[in-house]
Amino acid sequence: MLEKIALSQSYRLLNHGPTTLITSSHNGKRNIMAAAWACALDFDPPKVTVVIDKNTYTRELIEASGTFAINLPCVAQIDLVQQLGSSSGRDLPDTDKFTVHKLTTFDAQQIAVPLLEGCVAWLECKIIPEPHNQNTYDLFIAEVVSAYADKRVFSNGRWHFEGDDQETLDKLRTIHHVAGGAFFATGQAIQAGQPD
Repeated sequence: MLEKIALSQSYRLLNHGPTTLITSSHNGKRNIMAAAWACALDFDPPKVTVVIDKNTYTRELIEASGTFAINLPCVAQIDLVQQLGSSSGRDLPDTDKFTVHKLTTFDAQQIAVPLLEGCVAWLECKIIPEPHNQNTYDLFIAEVVSAYADKRVFSNGRWHFEGDDQETLDKLRTIHHVAGGAFFATGQAIQAGQPD
């Protein structure tokens, strides 16, 4: 169900502000963390921003490798997102969150980072070094070098969470963390200019 997305349309994967999972890897170590502050920044070349606190293990890995991936989890993964966002990979010296949570991954194509199966979109990113932003604001700017989506809910450059198998599609809706373990699911699409 995975479909490659044109880089010129990759910003559309993030435009609606979903919670994300950031995956990172360096020198045989890997990590995954939840991040609510990720957004599209530019079209050509496509760029994103993400806030990654200086105390996180993910930050250590992405600064060493210069790469990371943005994974977009869905309603079916809410409990997992909460668990991943409530623990640190640094506290697992002999293993990692992927092993502890029995996560299934596949390899990114352009960078050496795992991508989490079950998500509905993925963006492979290379950091554009901006030391001042990184050190002062924990803000990373990156170029998107490859993007993919689950074609059941993203095709022809658009998200679509309505269809014949609504029960399945509802579980594939992206999620938005609002605080304290509470999430919203992406809602119904509303087209401008349509009668009420």
